Amino acid sequence: MTYQTLVFERDAADAFATVTLNRPDKLNSLNGQLLDELEHAVRAASADDSIAALVLTGAGRAFSTGFDLNSEDFELDAEAWREDIRANCNRLLTIWNAPIPIVAAVNGYALAAGLELMMCCDLAIAAEDARLGEPEVRHVSAPPSLMMPWTVPMRHTRWLMYTGDMIDGVEAARIHLVNKAVPRAQLMPEARRLATKLARMPRPAIKFAKAALNHQQTTAGLRSSWDYNLETTAMLHASEPGRLWMRRLKEMPLEDFLALREAPFEGLD
Repeated sequence: MTYQTLVFERDAADAFATVTLNRPDKLNSLNGQLLDELEHAVRAASADDSIAALVLTGAGRAFSTGFDLNSEDFELDAEAWREDIRANCNRLLTIWNAPIPIVAAVNGYALAAGLELMMCCDLAIAAEDARLGEPEVRHVSAPPSLMMPWTVPMRHTRWLMYTGDMIDGVEAARIHLVNKAVPRAQLMPEARRLATKLARMPRPAIKFAKAALNHQQTTAGLRSSWDYNLETTAMLHASEPGRLWMRRLKEMPLEDFLALREAPFEGLD
């Protein structure tokens, strides 16, 4: 398959590949084409015996800023939202369920669905000046999955999901949202070094360790929590305040929309 919105590169020396989200002019925001291509790339790599690990990163200034807010009309009823969120959760589960390890290299913004994508990867390294968060809560939205409480302690989850605050890579490492933070110039070398180590591990060792760890999370209720989040998010988006903000998104330039959203928090961040 020829990709239009991502770059797939095999490493010349070791058994891993790098997938780069490649919509830099849109800060790698996620539209249907990119999500379809990413799912295809992960499935193809997982089925390729010559690839034992993946690095996932973004071109330009962002890992991903989340869903492309200009890609479609988001003023939907609860049932339509339910279908939309379920489809996006299934795509994220493709990342989470892949039988090979995936390392997220967070080179800039990782926001909203872009942050969920990062959290569905097995491991994550962030640039120290990266910006991570769930700012969509400020316009009556919510993450498509509920991966954060399975990644960081609940106190930090509540802070980020109640306030919409963004944190840098150093703070993300402190709260265990990512494994480590490094200077931006060292990000890809560190990610490739880790992928090389993972690629040289006996492949069944990671495959079955991942299966066991994922089963532990499933048994503890991960899928059930995602399903409940699907319902609450659909209701949130279909509520009167939710519809109002989605209508504004449709009618206003994105820059004006974001300025209106952030205005009440000036001086508080």
